[in-house]
Amino acid sequence: MACPMLRLITFICIILAQLLTTCMAAVTWKTTFSPTNLDMKMHSYEHVNFTIENLIPEEQGLLDISVHCDNELVAEIDDDSRKLIQIENNGMYNGAFNVSAIFLGSTEIYIEVKSSKTNSTEKSSEKLPVIVTREVRIIDHIFTGSVATLVSILYINFGAALDLPTVKQILVRPIGPILAFIAQFGFMPLCAYGLGHLLFPTYPELALGLFFTGVSPAGGASNIWSVILNGNVNLSIAMTTISTFAAFAMMPAWIFSLGKNVFDRANLVVPYRQIGTFAIGLVIPLGIGILIQKYCPRVKTFLVRILKPVSTLLILFIVIFAIVTNLYLFELFSWEIIVAGLGLPWLGYMFGFVIAILLRQPLYDALTIGIETGIQNTGIAIFLLRFSLPQPAADLTTVVPVSVAIMTPIPLLMIYIYQKLHQRLCVPESERKMIKDSSTYNGFSSTNEEPAA
Repeated sequence: MACPMLRLITFICIILAQLLTTCMAAVTWKTTFSPTNLDMKMHSYEHVNFTIENLIPEEQGLLDISVHCDNELVAEIDDDSRKLIQIENNGMYNGAFNVSAIFLGSTEIYIEVKSSKTNSTEKSSEKLPVIVTREVRIIDHIFTGSVATLVSILYINFGAALDLPTVKQILVRPIGPILAFIAQFGFMPLCAYGLGHLLFPTYPELALGLFFTGVSPAGGASNIWSVILNGNVNLSIAMTTISTFAAFAMMPAWIFSLGKNVFDRANLVVPYRQIGTFAIGLVIPLGIGILIQKYCPRVKTFLVRILKPVSTLLILFIVIFAIVTNLYLFELFSWEIIVAGLGLPWLGYMFGFVIAILLRQPLYDALTIGIETGIQNTGIAIFLLRFSLPQPAADLTTVVPVSVAIMTPIPLLMIYIYQKLHQRLCVPESERKMIKDSSTYNGFSSTNEEPAA
């Protein structure tokens, strides 16, 4: 009984081997591309030569030779540039074509041969890999430099308006900073990991972009929004400073633990210099503002009065300029990326606010803690991705932190509109003036100082 079964298995193996040999021998010709790979910038083009060997027309009849690209959204073949010249009697063909780089990504180019004799189509086993990346533009440098300059100027204003006794009191009894730390480096990384697993199960690069955004420290925009929404700015600045320095330990802790489940890469490097530069960029202008507060009271009064309008203009500038600068990334937006951009900051706002209310923090402190939790330093996340990943994956994954940056201000803007409408429609003018002149307006306590207008 075993012998016939063994013969049957042997016969099936022989047939399968013959079929496999036939399939492997189906493409007897060989293609050589020159250059052997393309590394292109968006909207550029390259000239490619190719040679086909062992393609005998007598054996296959009339031939239709064409060039194809796997993903024409990344690169496409210029039809008008295709040229094909046969070298007689040896089955060798020379050809050429132009490749246009369309958008970020990677793809492959191959040769396809159609035979009139066998009515079959064969693809070349050799392919030309194409990688399309983005060239760094002048507008990118202008955006980075202008935002850094304006934020530095704004932090001088913060230093001039900062109430040092209040900050000291916050640090002596740091309930707010502790809550913000737990929310920032406990809830946000776990939230980012869960959302990434849910929204991008088959795209680990995008999940990585969301996770890196979740482990980043709070951004300076949280201080600006605390000013605009009349939160406790002293508390906000204290929390931002603490979370920025805490990121030196917390970011690598998360990236090299839970982050390995998202993207297991041994040589992942945390951008300590970038985080350190950001921290110094906070402290130095803040110190200049404190010196102005102490030695130049008239300048201090002026800076405090323009703090809120300057903060509003800076937010508008950053949002509009960021959209214009990263306009090309909108082509990559999908509903999953939009939901990720909405979900991470909005859940952060709600978690920070709710936990502060449950622990009986004042309303405006709770609002400030919610803002501090939800706003991430997406600049550090983008830098980390571009530092850790090769192109074009580095640029492609930044679509997630860009989405987060764009969606972050929406609920805050809604709160601002509500505050303005409520103040105008429901609060008497005399009371509005009293609120404006209050010593706790905008979160600055100014018992012996000028009110923050």
